[in-house]
Order: sequence, then structure tokens, then C-alpha cells
Amino acid sequence: MRRADERGLSAPAMTENTFRPVAAARRPYLIVNPRSGGGKASRFRIAEKARALGAQVLLLDPSRPQDLATVARRAVDDGADLLGVAAGDGTQALVAGVAAKNGVPFVVIPAGTRNHFAMDLGLDRDDPSAALEALTDGVELRVDLGFAGERVFVNNVSFGAYAALVQDPAYREDKIGTTVRILPEFLARHQGPELVVRAGLLTVDRPDAVLVSNNPYRADDPAGLGRRAQLDSGLLGVLAARAETPAETAARLREGQTHGLTNLATSEEVVVDADVPFIPVGLDGEAVTLPTPVRCRIIPGTLRVRVPRHRPGVAPAERPPGRGAIRRVASAVGRTVHGRHTG
Repeated sequence: MRRADERGLSAPAMTENTFRPVAAARRPYLIVNPRSGGGKASRFRIAEKARALGAQVLLLDPSRPQDLATVARRAVDDGADLLGVAAGDGTQALVAGVAAKNGVPFVVIPAGTRNHFAMDLGLDRDDPSAALEALTDGVELRVDLGFAGERVFVNNVSFGAYAALVQDPAYREDKIGTTVRILPEFLARHQGPELVVRAGLLTVDRPDAVLVSNNPYRADDPAGLGRRAQLDSGLLGVLAARAETPAETAARLREGQTHGLTNLATSEEVVVDADVPFIPVGLDGEAVTLPTPVRCRIIPGTLRVRVPRHRPGVAPAERPPGRGAIRRVASAVGRTVHGRHTG
């Protein structure tokens, strides 16, 4: 088990020598959510372009919810040799789990709002249709998958304050702004169930916020608002934050200190328990409820991901919010606590 800030995470998420050329899929199957990302799939004509490339396309109808894991399993049973999703990260995770279990490759079409998984794969989030090139001129890599109980996550699973953020409808459109608005009040009032985190010999009692990620976030972005340096390290990232008073945490974060924060990387199981039988959880940005204890684990290299041979990678404008965003949260925490004590 290692502290994440000691690992020197600075390499790109995947390197070219981990890719291998592959033949085009013969029977690709693509699930498209036309409303995801404010209608991004429709604007870029993802379904039409995918069909032109020979894919069978399921266009989701919001008025008729479906069990997408079952849909994906049925597609594989019917002969699909590749699964793809044009939607947000929550839907990506559901189908990625089916692809990994059946050993078929998976294609990510970044048609959601934030598309963090696609970002760490180096995909073009401004033009999601570019990812369709993976169907005909792609390369393949192996990435890890995280599990919270039996639920798959491609990015992270969050508890406590982080899970409370996911419950807010505004979170999808403005993660940082919603964090600044909600997290201070949550910490000031210490709402929610009492949590305990166990990872190997380490125990963190009563943290206010917990984030377990599929591969650690960069050392300058422990809040999980930006990028991961790798997707194939075989390690879970763990961030657990607790302070005696929110004002103390605010002061430490403004000064760039990490006291009060547990930030580590581990290949071991991470167990999040609580004093209640069920807890709200944020699973790749989706609000769910899971029974306690929640056992988080990682399976290295289990997902075969097809990506276009040529990808834009990460533009300079895509630098993670990092400590600047955390300091914004810290300042808001300080203002909230100060107002509570002086009002």
C-alpha cells in the first residue's frame, strides 16, 4: 500500500506501447442514449454513422427504461463481438462490466456530460463521433475495472460528502460549482451516517468524505475532479477526509497541507462500512444506494478497450482543477463555519 502522492504519477494514462492493432469487429453492437450530454449523440448523428460502419444500434427510449446489462448480455449471446456505448460514464460502466465478463472488446463514445473515462483514454470529447473510428481502424488496450460490491465502476465510487454531491441535480452540469456550494454545509453539519474505511492494516474512523477510484487520481488532484495518470496500474485510489472542525480543514487546504486527508493507492480490498444497513453512494456520477459494508476491489486488465488509432490526447486546456479547485472548496468551508459561529 502506497501513499498516492509518493508515486510520482505523471505519465499519460496509457502509453502507445500498450496498444496492439486489431482487426475490425464483424458484429459490433452499440447502445446510444440520445438524451445524454444534452443530446450530444443526436447532434453528432452517432447512431446513423455507426450503422453506416456496420454496427447494430440500440437507440434508447427514455420513456421505456431497460436493464442495459441484460440488453448487453443478450447482444453477446446473439453473436455481437464488440459492445459500445454512446452515453455517460454510469452507462459505460454497466456495459463495460458485461464486456469484461464475456471477453469481448468495448468501445467508448463520449456522448455524456463530462466523460472522464473517455478523457483518460485520450478520446476527443468535443467530437464524440471520432471515437467510431475504433470500429474500423482501432487499436486495443487493457484497462482495470473497479467494483463496489457487484457494481462496476470505471471512474470512482464516492461516500459521505462526495455521495451527497452526486445526489444534487446540478452536479452533472457543474461539478466544481456544486462541490463549492454543498460540501461546506455538509462538513459543517457533519450530516449522514458515520463511516469507517478499512484498507489492509489501515483504518480511518468517521471520515466525512470518501472517494475510491479505479486507479489513483493525479497527486495534484486528490479530489477526483480531473485526471488519472494510469488506467492499468492495478491499484485503487483512496481519499478519505476528516477534520475535527471544518475550519481546520479549510486552513490546511488553503496552505497546501494534506493533514486530515488520507490519500493512498492500494491493490487490497477497501471496505467502507457504516452505522446503517444502507448508504447513499455515487457510482460514476450516478446516485445509488448500496448495502453495507461496501467492499471495493479492482480487477487488473480485465477490460479490452478499442480506441481509434489516432486520438487527440489531452489538450493544455484540460489540466485538472487540482489544488486550486480544492482551495475554492476550502475557502467556502471556512466562510460557512465562520458564519455559523458568528451568526
